[in-house]
Amino acid sequence: MLFVCVQNAGRSQIAQALWEQLGGSARSAGSAPADEVHPAVVEVMEEVGVDLSRSTPRKLEREDVVWADLVVTMGCGDACPVLPGKRYLDWELPDPVGLCADEVRELRAVIENRLTRLRSDLSPRT
Repeated sequence: MLFVCVQNAGRSQIAQALWEQLGGSARSAGSAPADEVHPAVVEVMEEVGVDLSRSTPRKLEREDVVWADLVVTMGCGDACPVLPGKRYLDWELPDPVGLCADEVRELRAVIENRLTRLRSDLSPRT
């Protein structure tokens, strides 16, 4: 799973960490990476046992898209490469830049709910 947003400093970092907590394999990247993960995101993720303090936003590379079975975009628009045969989802989520910790907690909850539904949708039916 590849999670992509503009700065790779908030939404995509949250999604990658939560997906990995669910036992999935994930990467995250940004079309124009920031210098660091947003401090409010680091704070709010620590509350759920995830340390993003040493995470570094990284640039989206074509190889990331090739690697992924599913690409979830979060507001990167046309900057996200589209490759034939890949499955894409676009999640309209607010950018956490300038949000307070309570607002980032709400964003984390929204992402967590979407990931739980996605995991259910991707699970084989028996």
